[in-house]
Amino acid sequence: MNKYLNAIHLWEMGYQFGNSVGIHAPALNMHLAFATVSAFYFVIKSFKDHEKSKLKVVRIIIFILSFFFVLFVNTRMALVNVFIGFLIVLFYAVKQDNFRKIALKGAPILVLLMAVLFLFVQKDPYMKEKYSSVSFAYMDKVGKLDEIDHPEVKVFNSLVTRVSIWKSAWELSLKNLPFGVGASDGKPELNKYYKETNQKFLAKYEFPTHNQFLDFLLKFGILGPIVVAFYIFTIGYLGYDLKNAIVLSFFLIFFTSNLVDDFLLRFDGIAFSGFWFSIFGSYWLQSKSFIVNGQ
Repeated sequence: MNKYLNAIHLWEMGYQFGNSVGIHAPALNMHLAFATVSAFYFVIKSFKDHEKSKLKVVRIIIFILSFFFVLFVNTRMALVNVFIGFLIVLFYAVKQDNFRKIALKGAPILVLLMAVLFLFVQKDPYMKEKYSSVSFAYMDKVGKLDEIDHPEVKVFNSLVTRVSIWKSAWELSLKNLPFGVGASDGKPELNKYYKETNQKFLAKYEFPTHNQFLDFLLKFGILGPIVVAFYIFTIGYLGYDLKNAIVLSFFLIFFTSNLVDDFLLRFDGIAFSGFWFSIFGSYWLQSKSFIVNGQ
């Protein structure tokens, strides 16, 4: 926190904070993004249900704190997902209620949200750089990261590094169709391919695929990404069928997170998705039971 207030080492703060609580920063922010969207949902619901003022204030405080911590850990995908999640919640709120009422009640919350974002950016000037020049720098160097002077400093967390990894994983996957290289050989074979293609930077840091679909394509061939898609999109179907903003937001967060990382290789990703998938599935079954019973 002290480094944030003094604008020191801002580029590494999110990862340092994640490490301090023993969790990978993108995984932590995936949890925080869902918590923030859920908190926003309950804020909107409290206004719709005319809950007591004290309860509304508590819900708003929880929401602002959760949004602040998304900014604090500061992974790009999580922040984008949070704002899209807000839109999904507002869309379903407007469908179920009067637009004018929702707009009037939601305006103060939006102003508060923008104030938190503005104050945070003022204390974190690196954020402007991160979401503009840093994220999309050196895109002409895909697969040629060693041509960049000190790539570990300039592009370690940039999109060009992810795209270079994805390019290598895709090329190696195509060479091993239709069955892949095997469950235990994915990362060793990818590291070997980095060396074979003379990508020293990627080989030095032994980057994993950072994409769940590509990871399973490399390991298990054609069936791999089909299984991942079936698992994740079933959550999306539950949300669509239930017309539930929370379930749809979870689907969006988990789907997009697995496009830029491989959370189904991690215990926290498996437990996170499995736990909520079970709850959403149970809720879906209950709703179907109510319909069958005419309730």
